[in-house]
Amino acid sequence: MRIATVIYHLAITCWLGGAALFTFLLTPILFKAYSRDIAGGIVGVLFPGYFRWGLACGAAALICLLLTKGRRTIVPGAMLTVMLAITAAQAFIIEPKAAELKQGIPSFETTPSDHPLRVQFRKLHGISAVANLAVIGAGAVLVILSSLPAQKKKDVPFP
Repeated sequence: MRIATVIYHLAITCWLGGAALFTFLLTPILFKAYSRDIAGGIVGVLFPGYFRWGLACGAAALICLLLTKGRRTIVPGAMLTVMLAITAAQAFIIEPKAAELKQGIPSFETTPSDHPLRVQFRKLHGISAVANLAVIGAGAVLVILSSLPAQKKKDVPFP
């Protein structure tokens, strides 16, 4: 099961690294280099692949974790399940709804911020941003947990 452990670590770090790169580097660069409408369009095109990446990495990590079995898999397994649920909600509920709302907004630069569609979009964007940060935070915790040495069993007369 050593290969499952290696793939688990690789999947977690690829998911975390991809999410951090997209969130903290790529997206800010796009919004700094291009107008809000163009940058938003580019990010909107990238979102489906971004979420598929997270789902693929998360599924691989969870499968590998289940293959390794053991006491140290309960907390990471629960965290991965929550991370996958959040990512699935973003991919299949939040992002499609946000994309639908964006179609009704001719321009984020000229449409007033109090326009009903922009208000709805802003709420979805806020939910998605918090969800994304939760996935990144949980991924960081999983990387830290996976780097901790295994605890040695103490000699105890009773289990």
